[in-house]
Amino acid sequence: MRPTRPMLAPAALAAVLALTGCGAEGDGGAAVPETATGSLEHLAAEAECAPDLQTDADTVRQALCGTGEEKYVLATFATDRGQREWINTAKDYGGYYLVGRKWVAVGHQDVVADLRGRLGGTLEQGARHGGGGGHPAGHGG
Repeated sequence: MRPTRPMLAPAALAAVLALTGCGAEGDGGAAVPETATGSLEHLAAEAECAPDLQTDADTVRQALCGTGEEKYVLATFATDRGQREWINTAKDYGGYYLVGRKWVAVGHQDVVADLRGRLGGTLEQGARHGGGGGHPAGHGG
């Protein structure tokens, strides 16, 4: 067991969430297709993302997609258990999670709601942050 690899993903996630902010309440009401499956590259193609690979380990592959406020993390996992452990750890950072079988997309609420229209999956929400937290100035939306 190598604890450093699983911890890389939540650390990168925290950086993305710091850039995008925690988001607002509400949920997307778009039609949801059947949940996508496949490799990180396949899912990225379905999401119309040119993935910037950040982590390429045996247990997790993780890429950044999008730019600016549309940025999100797309990750795939070797096992269902590894995915759930990653999500449970990452949720402490807040944010919104689109969860499929052995994959997750994490970002601002509007971004994951839009992705759900392309990838399917289930929406989950991380821990809520109190008002006035460490969100970057100028985050509008």
